[in-house]
Amino acid sequence: MVSFADVRRWLPDTLEEVFRTLGKRRDELTGLGEELDGARQPDGWNGTAAEHAAHRNGELIKRMRVLIAEVSGVREAVGRAAEEVERIKLRLDATEHKARANGFEITPEGGVRDAKPPQDVPAAEVEQVKQQRLRVRDELVAEIESILDDAERTDGDLAKVLTAAELDEIDPGAGDGLVSAAARTTAAAAKAPKDGGPTENAAWWKSLSDAERAAYTNNPPAWLGSRDGIPAEVRDKANRARIADEKSALRAEKTELQRGGVTGAEREQLERVDGKLKSIGAVEKILERGDRQLLLLDTDGERAKAAIAVGNVDTAAHVSVYTPGFNTTVDGSLNADKQMDQLRRQAQFESDRHGDGGKVATVTWVGTEFPQWSEVSDPDRSVASSKAAEEGGKKLAEFCVGINASRDSTAHLTAIGHSYGSTITGYAMQQQGHGVDDAVFSGSPGVGTNNIKDLNVPEGHAYRIEAKNDWVADLGRFGGDPSHLDGMTGLSARDATVGDHKFNGVEGHGGYFTPESTSQYNMSVVVAGLPDRAIKDDGRGFGDRISGIIS
Repeated sequence: MVSFADVRRWLPDTLEEVFRTLGKRRDELTGLGEELDGARQPDGWNGTAAEHAAHRNGELIKRMRVLIAEVSGVREAVGRAAEEVERIKLRLDATEHKARANGFEITPEGGVRDAKPPQDVPAAEVEQVKQQRLRVRDELVAEIESILDDAERTDGDLAKVLTAAELDEIDPGAGDGLVSAAARTTAAAAKAPKDGGPTENAAWWKSLSDAERAAYTNNPPAWLGSRDGIPAEVRDKANRARIADEKSALRAEKTELQRGGVTGAEREQLERVDGKLKSIGAVEKILERGDRQLLLLDTDGERAKAAIAVGNVDTAAHVSVYTPGFNTTVDGSLNADKQMDQLRRQAQFESDRHGDGGKVATVTWVGTEFPQWSEVSDPDRSVASSKAAEEGGKKLAEFCVGINASRDSTAHLTAIGHSYGSTITGYAMQQQGHGVDDAVFSGSPGVGTNNIKDLNVPEGHAYRIEAKNDWVADLGRFGGDPSHLDGMTGLSARDATVGDHKFNGVEGHGGYFTPESTSQYNMSVVVAGLPDRAIKDDGRGFGDRISGIIS
């Protein structure tokens, strides 16, 4: 563990000098390598001795390539570390200055001691001064924690590369050129499409050499985590590696907002920052469950966004993407991951017993900012508006395209939406080329169209589930009530028996994913590619008759 005393002793100038020296050594090695390459086999020299000399020369060139790769890799890591250490030291100096200015002392272990408490404070102001000092102390503690988090990560990143170099684990890659793996990876990144769509990103990834893909997979840069069309394994690693940085940045932002008192506007910003920190905490707890892939982590905007898979999206034969509804947040709604795990298990059972036995993966997608109760009066963000659903639908469609584009073979892909999430899913299905094979809408206030062909799924593969007394499903707010949409297949949410197994009916708006329910069973067989085993039912009730008259 890196201590505060360790960070005090860090010298960024020394790292800069090492960086410059390694650059000179790399250039010298490259020059020697080129000389060796040029002397591979002089013209006119033939025979056994010439062949042995050429072979030995080739071995030396291979070793030189390894040395250049190691020096270049270490140099890059040292350069990054020097920049990080410089930034960390500036923050440390600012924190220590603040501590001294307020009569506090930071111990070598990183603790905060009240060294010079104010004297002769009027009795009427004692409590106020006490609270103010407690606030300053808490700010110092938070900033120290953030500094040490960054220091630990920086130290660990550099140690990882140094260890790899010591063990000869830095891959120089294939090819005849004496270019380091690090340099080739940098060149490959330069060719990556800027703001590329999922198809472009996938094409770039597949154009890389095996060595380049291996380098990215082993140590993916942060920007790969948000790229639709990149394999799930790589996105997961990139996003997990970003968690510590995101937390540190948010804590630093919080500390800065709290400095010198908090205005009304700053209080709103603080609430947003706290919400994002809670969201990251929720993500971490879910990842601890194991067998998860973090396919999206985005803290920009008003609220955090995330997508987490259960199972392996890269290799599963059947993949579903679930979009929840109104008032969804990462910290409040990613618990749907449990429901998706239960759905995956049921779908896997169906696949193993009645289907192709293909593996199942399920994704909980919170990849857009959903309408909130606090926004009902905002015409652009209100749940009564389709604007957020249309924006989210475009993002969801790209996410779905990316799943198939990143793979060597396409998955059987199912999109599932609940409530306002079904509206988002409906708009996603209206995008061309989304690659979704089946779409399931539960408790839907509308799918954004009154024409089934607009959804761009195979005929007969758009499904709706409506439980008894689910008034949201009768609103028909977005394109009309789906129960009246010709070509939409109704699936049951009532009590039902399949073979000798009894499934339970559900009522109201929130129970569609309940384990052992008919609605969950129906979704599981669709996800497993077995829609013929689903229990059909139009689910129409009094509300549907009213909505039919109105429409």
